[in-house]
Amino acid sequence: MKRRVVVTGVGCVTPLGTTVPELWANLMEGKSGVGKTTLFDASNFPTKISAEVRDWSVAAVGEDPQEWATRGRHTRFAVGAAKQAMTDSGLSGTVDPQRLGVYLGAGEGQQDFEAFSRMMVASLAGGDFDLGIFVRQGLDELDPQLELEQEPNMPVGYLAAMFDAQGPNVNCLTACAASSQAIGEATEMIRRGDVDAMLSGGAHSMIHPFGVTGFNLLTALSERNDDPEAASRPFDLERDGFVLGEGAAMVVLEEYEHARKRGATIYGEVAGYGTTADAFRITDTHPEGRGATACIKMALTDAGMTPQDIHYVNAHGTSTTVNDKVETLSLKQSFGDHAYKVPVSSTKSMTGHLIAAAGATELIICLMAMKHGIAPPTINYTTPDPNCDLDYVPNTAREMPIKTALSNSFGFGGQNITLIATAV
Repeated sequence: MKRRVVVTGVGCVTPLGTTVPELWANLMEGKSGVGKTTLFDASNFPTKISAEVRDWSVAAVGEDPQEWATRGRHTRFAVGAAKQAMTDSGLSGTVDPQRLGVYLGAGEGQQDFEAFSRMMVASLAGGDFDLGIFVRQGLDELDPQLELEQEPNMPVGYLAAMFDAQGPNVNCLTACAASSQAIGEATEMIRRGDVDAMLSGGAHSMIHPFGVTGFNLLTALSERNDDPEAASRPFDLERDGFVLGEGAAMVVLEEYEHARKRGATIYGEVAGYGTTADAFRITDTHPEGRGATACIKMALTDAGMTPQDIHYVNAHGTSTTVNDKVETLSLKQSFGDHAYKVPVSSTKSMTGHLIAAAGATELIICLMAMKHGIAPPTINYTTPDPNCDLDYVPNTAREMPIKTALSNSFGFGGQNITLIATAV
């Protein structure tokens, strides 16, 4: 019989709050974390807005900012969220270090765009591109530490050293599904007895020229630049794309008996995990939602539940035309008539899309929804879309009993992850 896995610690650094209580309070008030982009000059981009983490430093979690100055922005976010989660759990000193691991869905770091631009200019001085000049300029100019920090495995390595986690150390990068997949796979490690506890979640920041250029080329970002706070509007007829965000979210996963014996606070159990691929196109969801539907059904089967057991759904809900339509279809195909009875909200309407860190953030929101008995709203929902005809908890949080919550994360490349959390 598989072992039960519970969440005993949570932490986050997001555009809408840099602690879980702050994030939850702002969600309840329907606030938006979206504003004008300040991390670089976006004035010439089609999209000039984003959801940035503002006015935050690792000093907030007791770390020396100078020590982390040359580390990646995503790494600093990861450290902030992880220290919160580990402190919250009280796990340190209660678990064999070789039975504690780290499994993240962390994205890549940021390239030194200005240095790269200077390298390009120098290499084109003679008219045609000169690779030799490009390389020599790079060897002279680039900082080897900053180059190393671009690797997506860096946060997971730092966290292992910080918490003496000598067990499994893994990072997966499956786009927008990454941190949900990390949590699902970490859960499986505990279930089968490989470890007793895992620190899991994700961290990412793509608010830089290369990141925004890529998403603009895919026409995936909102261009509602004159009204940033209203730009992310999942399931609304007038939605025009997602808002790029950044941040980190972490959870401490623990085997139930291990947590119970030490008297840990338990936020909920990870009861179901589904993972599928669309096996379709890299940038397009299958129009019939076959991967997403199969994923939701897989999670229900894993949890031993029926659709009627789900009280709240935190949707992937990106605010793109295709995603919201197909996710709605997938919920109806998975839940049948119950799809019209269960509240579904997209908190990306407030946080923006944290890419690799989105899923972990949204699982924490599900845990808070169960704890407080409140479904967060989907803000900016003003014009119903006939293709999106479910109950999206429009604009105002709703008090209601929530014992079981489902969270969807669907990524570019056709990655689909569904997690189900339930009260213990």
